[in-house]
Amino acid sequence: MTKSLTITTPDDFHVHLRDDVLMASVLPYTAKQFARALVMPNLKTPITTVEQAIQYESRIKKALKSDSHFQPLMTLYLTGKTSLEEIKKIPEYKQIAGIKYYPAGATTNSDSGVKNIDDRYDVFEIMEKLDLPLLLHGEVVDPAIDIFDREKAFIDQHLLKLHKTFPNLRIVLEHITTKDAADFILSSSKKVAATITPQHLLLNRNHMFIGGINPHHYCLPILKRETHRQALLNAVSSGNTKFFLGTDSAPHLKSTKENACGCAGIFSAASAIELYAAVFDELNALDKLEGFASFYGADFYGLQRNKSSINLVREDWVVPEKIIVGGEAIVPLYAGRKIAWRLIS
Repeated sequence: MTKSLTITTPDDFHVHLRDDVLMASVLPYTAKQFARALVMPNLKTPITTVEQAIQYESRIKKALKSDSHFQPLMTLYLTGKTSLEEIKKIPEYKQIAGIKYYPAGATTNSDSGVKNIDDRYDVFEIMEKLDLPLLLHGEVVDPAIDIFDREKAFIDQHLLKLHKTFPNLRIVLEHITTKDAADFILSSSKKVAATITPQHLLLNRNHMFIGGINPHHYCLPILKRETHRQALLNAVSSGNTKFFLGTDSAPHLKSTKENACGCAGIFSAASAIELYAAVFDELNALDKLEGFASFYGADFYGLQRNKSSINLVREDWVVPEKIIVGGEAIVPLYAGRKIAWRLIS
């Protein structure tokens, strides 16, 4: 039985750091275990321009400890008004790694998102020419479509056409949740990849209702059937380079989760790499963890692989019940539960 594990320092290719006091509270958890993280732009005032992205990067760096080597990778929020001139600026700024597409109304702070993806084919054409990655929240927002079917509907209605129209556009289908998405990734070209979260590997939709409604297991895309979870487990344990780590760690205060709003999002940064290690261990695939966590994402984004490493030991520890933010709290994924792997450096 493997008792310790040393892997190249991983990267998180999908994280929400928020801003101000909340950012300062959650950032250390991500910076402790990841060398880089792709920071989502859906703040209350979305990051829609290069200038805003650079300013946000500066705020993140100021919130880090002075000896931290953590590197935020920035993204722009695509809107119906994003200009082609703004897109053309991006190659000059190496810290901006991609452009994020949100369907309007799909998730937290997505009201400024795109109402009709076909209307932004002008942007995708320029992105393909500039080799800029497109990061997709792949859901259809339509009250006529069951919330559990939104990802499949997006693939069928939009993504197949998008990939065919722009075959050289690098696309990341983020936080995939279904067998349909995994199958699409496997059947598409090397220009298409996907991130997978810890919650979608650990939980199925039943976990939202065990012991009553559990708002801390509510995220978007929503948890799916066990058959879909098994498909994601098969994907990560296969060692296929098209699947890599993206936590989608999304902090919400306990008071905004446990109320009539029930905000969507799961905060996993308090124990992310340990949770992934536990998943891969359960799959007898610990030898595949480093590629998934440390290599495949960096390769897809054209980044150098990290030179440093982290150490994990097989040792039970308990995830904190809550993370304090000012006078309030965030409840992390697996709060109060034991994990069999612990990060020691």
